[in-house]
Amino acid sequence: MTNISSNKDKSKRIQVLVVEDEFILAINLQESLESLGYTVLDIADSADAAIEKATELRPNLILMDIRLRGEMDGIQAAEQIWNTLQIPVIYVTGHSDQSTVERATLTSPFGYILKPIREQELYVAIQTALNRYEREQFLSTVLRGMGDGVIVVDTDLRVKYLNPVAEALTGWRLDEAKDQMLSEVCQLIDEQTQLTVENPIVLALQTQTPIYLNNRILLVAKNDTKIPIADSATPLRDNNGAVAGAVMVFRDDTQRRLAEERNLAAERARQLEIQMAELQRLNQLKEDFLATTSHEMRTPLSHIKMAISMLENILDQPNILDSKGIATSKSVTQYLNILRDQCERELNLVDDLLEMRMIDADICPLELTSIFLQSWLPHIAETFQELAQAQQQILEIIIPQDLPPLVSDLTLLTRIVTELLNNACQYTPSGERIKVNVQLVEATTSLTNENAKPEFPNVQIIISNSGVEIPATETSLIFEPFYRILKSKTKEKFNIFDSDSQIFQSTLKQNTGTGLGLALVKKLVGHLQGTIEVTSNQNLTTFIVQLPLQLSA
Repeated sequence: MTNISSNKDKSKRIQVLVVEDEFILAINLQESLESLGYTVLDIADSADAAIEKATELRPNLILMDIRLRGEMDGIQAAEQIWNTLQIPVIYVTGHSDQSTVERATLTSPFGYILKPIREQELYVAIQTALNRYEREQFLSTVLRGMGDGVIVVDTDLRVKYLNPVAEALTGWRLDEAKDQMLSEVCQLIDEQTQLTVENPIVLALQTQTPIYLNNRILLVAKNDTKIPIADSATPLRDNNGAVAGAVMVFRDDTQRRLAEERNLAAERARQLEIQMAELQRLNQLKEDFLATTSHEMRTPLSHIKMAISMLENILDQPNILDSKGIATSKSVTQYLNILRDQCERELNLVDDLLEMRMIDADICPLELTSIFLQSWLPHIAETFQELAQAQQQILEIIIPQDLPPLVSDLTLLTRIVTELLNNACQYTPSGERIKVNVQLVEATTSLTNENAKPEFPNVQIIISNSGVEIPATETSLIFEPFYRILKSKTKEKFNIFDSDSQIFQSTLKQNTGTGLGLALVKKLVGHLQGTIEVTSNQNLTTFIVQLPLQLSA
């Protein structure tokens, strides 16, 4: 049996509003409540009066008669009071017909007492209602205070609850969203495709298991704002274990994504720093290796060259070879020539390596001078005229006489033109033409930047040779170090000890270059702030070197 007297002190804090249109029953109910230790704030005899007094007095509990005078009955008044004031209501009525009970149940009352009222039943009903209300208020406080949004739906996917965070994210107020379809209140789309994706609440109800949202999902708010979110949904079950609805908990994922992107950017920057440091270390190792190797190679090669010269001097002395050794003397001379040529080739290779290293290390200072191409270029070409005639090639020089002087490094420019002419003579077949042309290209002025410094015109030195065409697959490779284009794709095998040295010499002539010529040319042109490009089609190969008429600071 419930001990009513022991709880009177606690009940004194509970304030009750009585809504009853029969005065005597209202007075009796007031006396019963006060005997139980509750405080009766007032008595209202109509629905309008009940709403007015509830708004004014804010009682802890309302005892509501269903049948009241006026157009509005107690059920309508209770629903309005709950929706606006969240005050629990217990129905007190003499009517228990099915239609009345069903109407009352729809408003989720906190109790239902049939008249005549017994004091003990009244007390139990009030305490049960207050305990339920306290639990629900605690849960509601928790939900309202959560930093994540919460949406609750029933099994028909109609919204039953939104907490304040969910209201802010979706743009829907609870009173607007209540009983709306979930798809209206919470529309989700894929961030990349912008297509609608199925809400995890739907999947949670279908599978009756928790569902987590995929990455890169956007919530489309009521005002069409798109917000990245992360969320999960789980089914809700009643006391019997049956699924009664589902709840989705979600949050604005913008800050997390920004933090993640910042972390990724920081990590990429860190990895880039590591790669740059490693690249610098490898470059330094390469530079050190080239420097050491070049020095170590050049010293013995110089000694070999000196030894060849001394051997030639000895062989030139009389009576070294008798008359029977004339044929042998010719072979020795041929092989000495081969040794000298190959030694010079290796020395040139070492020089090229050292020069490329100096350019890469930016320790190759420019010695600028005014160069009159009209007189300088024909002088350079003269050295190749004899070679071109010997190989039955036609060397043609076309230079306008009104060209302004080119301010550049004479030594480097000489190296560039010499290498390109040497390649042209080497690869041009007999009867074909080698052409050297020079033209002035006006610089384009910027129309958008009025403060831009005026640019000097450019000079193009164009060297072309007919009768040869570089395969398209190789044009992008010819400036790579140690890449050679052979005159023929097939190479004849030879025996280095063959008594006929002509095979040996013929094979050596196919590989006279160091493999660094064009690679070095490209670096030299870049060092002179210019560009070089190659075109090869219709049996014509053309190298175009473009240099500024005057180097910029």
